[in-house]
Amino acid sequence: MRIALIQIASPAAEPSVERRARAAEMVTTAARGGAGLVVLPELWAAGYFAFDAYEAEAEPADGPTVTGLGALARDLGIYLHTGSYVERMPDGGLRNTAVLLGPEGDVLHRYSKVHIFGYQSQEARLLRPGDRISAARTPFGTMASTTCYDLRFPELWRALVDLGAGIVTVPAAWPAARLAHWRLFTSARAVEEQVLLIACNAVGEQDGVRLGGHSRVVDPWGEILAEADENEGITYCDVDPEIVPQVRKEFPVLGDRLASYAALHGESDTDSPTVTRS
Repeated sequence: MRIALIQIASPAAEPSVERRARAAEMVTTAARGGAGLVVLPELWAAGYFAFDAYEAEAEPADGPTVTGLGALARDLGIYLHTGSYVERMPDGGLRNTAVLLGPEGDVLHRYSKVHIFGYQSQEARLLRPGDRISAARTPFGTMASTTCYDLRFPELWRALVDLGAGIVTVPAAWPAARLAHWRLFTSARAVEEQVLLIACNAVGEQDGVRLGGHSRVVDPWGEILAEADENEGITYCDVDPEIVPQVRKEFPVLGDRLASYAALHGESDTDSPTVTRS
């Protein structure tokens, strides 16, 4: 299984139609380099921090991002994760939606970001959160998607594992200022959920914010199989998809979870750090 992570910049001066064409060229290069799964970052067409452009750049589920990349995936015979785009719902609302396309150009999986980011961002004001999670079977294994800020919420990741996910993609627009957190959370989620984590981050500068890059692939042991730098480009990673079932069999930590932790909840003693359990 050869994975290609495409780090692409979204400069304000570049029209999104030109950026889509440039991204298509990079996807084609990745496929010719042997990649069977190609992954793009979060909101690369509009530019994550181009908040004033969200309304104009929003597109329906069958808009230019999905249809154009779907045709490309079919022509190249690859699995293609579109990253995410600003999706316009039938009622006019906007969401941050990611799509996995199959080698026939068909939509295999769709996910709208459930945790909307508000810190120094207008995402929470402009976009609605998603209301559903799911996973899709592929020849590589069962795959699911999260998006950027979702890395900070392990409960979501455990729910994806409960749905059978062994591979999780993370398109992101993670700032360079919090690059240490990016590395920490991508490694932690891979180890605690015993998944193959494929994280593709944006690069360049948007509205005065520098994006961190350093897209990476982390296996269930926490080994960094590949990591990009901060520049635009393509990073390849060869992975044995059997690593997930092998690790889960060898070190079956997920089987030691309790069915529920609610019974362990107790009242805190204000005079003592000890938590009583009933």
